[in-house]
Amino acid sequence: MKKAIIIGATSGIGAALYKTLLKHHYRVGITGIDLTVVDAINDRSQKNLFAEFLDSRQGHTAEKIRGMTDRLEGLDLMVFCAGIGHLNLDQNYEVQNAANEINVLAFTEVADHSWRFFEEQGHGHFVSLSSIAGLFGYHKAPAYHAAKSYQINYLESLRQKAFHSGKPIYITDIRPGFVETAMTEGKKKFWPVSADKAAEQIYRHIEQHHDIGYVPGRWWLVAGILNLLPSWLRKRF
Repeated sequence: MKKAIIIGATSGIGAALYKTLLKHHYRVGITGIDLTVVDAINDRSQKNLFAEFLDSRQGHTAEKIRGMTDRLEGLDLMVFCAGIGHLNLDQNYEVQNAANEINVLAFTEVADHSWRFFEEQGHGHFVSLSSIAGLFGYHKAPAYHAAKSYQINYLESLRQKAFHSGKPIYITDIRPGFVETAMTEGKKKFWPVSADKAAEQIYRHIEQHHDIGYVPGRWWLVAGILNLLPSWLRKRF
């Protein structure tokens, strides 16, 4: 039985993904900041699922992962699903930095720990949910878009390291478009999909060890168009 940890899975895509992994016979440990959900999961005493509280903005995330790995008695798959993003029309630093604390600092801590663990183990799979937003800047949420761009480039660097290592270590960059979650509630959405559908598509990308996965898949068209747009047009976004 494969063993997985999902960082940020008490709601949204992460919650849908852990249920999908369970359905496909994984043993899963999840983290999140919703204590009500964490307690409810643990109260049910499910054989192949447990949850732990983690606010990854507070640091010590790698230490928490080590404890969860011991509890799982191994680790094959690590998924970073935590994230935060708010519109920031007045360029408020506190709002910007809140996005960076999770999308940059916590992401880097998890990515670095996962790489070192899988390299020593000789195999493993690190998956992170970046975003279509990482392919362009946006004046209404600059830190979020910049942070997702950071993740995309960091994951590409890890993919290069994995290739040169010669070991079966896989790095998958999942780039969702609009997914129906609490985070996107009330926002205008183009080509939205449910969290459950997104999770099934993410699972397929994981099982096939894809380098990059767009969710839903048709967003690769948007990605291709964005890469072709000249700067004079992009600045009008």
